Amino acid sequence: MQPQALWDFSPALHIMAMGVALALGPLAWVGLRKLEGGAARRLQALTLLTLFLTFDLVLFGAFTRLTDSGLGCPDWPGCYGNASPIGASHEIAQAQAQMPSGPVTHTKAWIEMLHRYFATGVGVLIVTLLVATWLERKRGAAVALAWPAVTLAWVCVQGAFGAFTVTLKLQPSIVTLHLLGGLVLIALLVRQAVAYEHARQGAQPVALAPTLRMGLLACLALVWLQVALGGWVSTNYAVLACGGFPKCQGAWWPAMNVDQAFELWRPLGRTGAGDPIEFGALVAIHYVHRLAAYAVLAAIAALVWQARRAGVLARPMKWLAMLAVLQFLTGLANVVFDWPLASAVLHTGGAAALVGVLTWAACESRAVPERTLAAREASA
Repeated sequence: MQPQALWDFSPALHIMAMGVALALGPLAWVGLRKLEGGAARRLQALTLLTLFLTFDLVLFGAFTRLTDSGLGCPDWPGCYGNASPIGASHEIAQAQAQMPSGPVTHTKAWIEMLHRYFATGVGVLIVTLLVATWLERKRGAAVALAWPAVTLAWVCVQGAFGAFTVTLKLQPSIVTLHLLGGLVLIALLVRQAVAYEHARQGAQPVALAPTLRMGLLACLALVWLQVALGGWVSTNYAVLACGGFPKCQGAWWPAMNVDQAFELWRPLGRTGAGDPIEFGALVAIHYVHRLAAYAVLAAIAALVWQARRAGVLARPMKWLAMLAVLQFLTGLANVVFDWPLASAVLHTGGAAALVGVLTWAACESRAVPERTLAAREASA
């Protein structure tokens, strides 16, 4: 069997057509609805739909990774140079016969290609969002073109990370960046949805004391760091390196190889020098993520308490508290129940939702000097 070329663009147009076909359903749903509220309402509806499907795409990407389907088709963008696994059935059958439990099987090929079709469909929706914004501006609507343009540019970067995920054979740094890139898309779309809501209602961002605003941004930064650490755990398959909870390997401070753990540019399962990675490195990857989780949960609890005491951002804080509990429970289930698929996918979804909610809260608010807040309260 001849080795498959990593890059084969011959099926690209067919895959793009599949993405357009998948996007037509959501676009028709938005187009057929009679939305009142002008340009901001129409663009908000399209943005929210794209956000919802992008979130679903992140979940399906996690499912693809967790079912070891990331190399279900060993080339990009197609599958053995075909637009679907149907055309590649002979090559897939040969690969599966050589390695029945290997990276290429009919099921894994379909999971991988469905992820690519879904990603292409989301890309079409983001292109449509940019075009729709441009058309509304031509009609005289006061809508910003910069954010949809940045979102389109970023989805192209995200597509490149998806390609490198395959061609670099699931290199952990690339796969982790691909996960983070999906969450950047979510944050960008949340930013636009909030802006359209403000424009539609003529609302202003919620005034926060500078310390509370700084706490919110610090919490957002901590969550981003924790998501990166969690992606590093998942892409290095280190979830089960720490048995038990709260201890790891029966100890509060287990034996760890931190140097190997955070060598960023290396193949999966090996060091940069090509040696097999030590188990102590996997323990370090897992345990650092676990320790950071305690800090993130404490920061979220403090933020929710301060916001409720100030009587601001009630809806985002309610979601934030619920998601923090969900993350703790799914993270615990991953360890205690040996990494069940449903719990692992939910854990990724919870991380994406945390980023989205904190971005929502950040875009809904702005810092106002304490003196100004006191004057407003006195005059109320």
